[in-house]
Amino acid sequence: MASCVLAYSGGLDTSVILGWLQDEGYEVHCVYVDLGQPCEDREAILKKAHTCGAKSARIVDVQEELCRDFAFPVMQWQARYEGIYLLGTSIARPLISKVCLQVAKEVGANAYAHGATGKGNDQCRFQLAADALNPHVKIIAPWRMEKFRALFPGRTEMIAYCAEKNIPVKASVSKPYSSDENCLHISYEAGKLEDPTVCGVDIVEFGMTVSPQAAPDKVESVKIGFEKGVPVTLNGQKKSALEMVQELNTIGGRNGVGRIDMIENRFVGMKSRGVYEAPGMTLLYEAHRIVEQLTLDRDLLHLRDRLSPEIAEMVYYGFWYTAKMDALMAFMQNSQRPVTGEVTFGLYKGNIFVQSRTSPNSLYDEAIASMEGGGSYNQTDAEGFLRIMGLPSRVQAELRKRGY
Repeated sequence: MASCVLAYSGGLDTSVILGWLQDEGYEVHCVYVDLGQPCEDREAILKKAHTCGAKSARIVDVQEELCRDFAFPVMQWQARYEGIYLLGTSIARPLISKVCLQVAKEVGANAYAHGATGKGNDQCRFQLAADALNPHVKIIAPWRMEKFRALFPGRTEMIAYCAEKNIPVKASVSKPYSSDENCLHISYEAGKLEDPTVCGVDIVEFGMTVSPQAAPDKVESVKIGFEKGVPVTLNGQKKSALEMVQELNTIGGRNGVGRIDMIENRFVGMKSRGVYEAPGMTLLYEAHRIVEQLTLDRDLLHLRDRLSPEIAEMVYYGFWYTAKMDALMAFMQNSQRPVTGEVTFGLYKGNIFVQSRTSPNSLYDEAIASMEGGGSYNQTDAEGFLRIMGLPSRVQAELRKRGY
């Protein structure tokens, strides 16, 4: 019998896929990759997988790895897809593939199945990661198969299938939107959110953040410390990567920080609408940027900013396990060596403002920057500097006078 590993959530889609794979003759090993999904009974999910015929089922907790080895390096790049999205879902997908392929190797499975649709970005992230990690693995993406879609054209048929197979699911035929949550963020899409004229705030029941209007009527201060570009302390206390994200989710969330609503360009070519909340990562991105302003020289900072959209695209599209990404991450690790310091923010009704910033590696010199008289910067030096910098412009100006 052929053997397959299934990236399993225990929800309607992967429950149906588990049953269907068995109908297709596969021995199925279910892998629940714990990314910090909320309020789920993990043991009940495993029991359900076994009840539904899985050969094996396991939970693999990768929350710390997700924050430390995936989210934080992307944050160091200040990578935001199309200038806005902090990539909370995108970052997690290559890690899911990595875990599933590790299990496949352990159990001797030669196929890897997932529940991503043929319209979305996740199918790209899962498959491109799998191709890079094991080019010989067979990818089973049921939603890209006509015979699967013929059986399950909608949620009604999926629910009926589960009832017939005695697969317990909590699902309704109609949902106002779908959501995906991990320890980094929550994304909301589909359903009523597909109408761009609809106000997302009026529809979505946000899980991490209060509305700015409902946030406290006083400023809350928070201090974040970095060592070599990595956030390590919160209000003076050492934190693991996961602890840092979780506690900042709570702090930022209660102050209404970290909501966005955007129309984005998917890798497959269509535009889609997404609503996101990522309070902790929003604070970390902002704090990291402030420490860099003190510690990185202009040319290095500007080079990083020119490359940052490239990183965001690679993460969003699914090109995590590539030579190009390895090289760029090596560059980033080297560039972050001086990025050590602390930032204190004031948070107020969705707003973030800097109260203080300090670094032992600060390149800011008050004596040079001062607008007061004296100081260590000789303004006369600027005369020669500008004469040289302006030389090409003066030469071109003479040519323009002659009609060129």
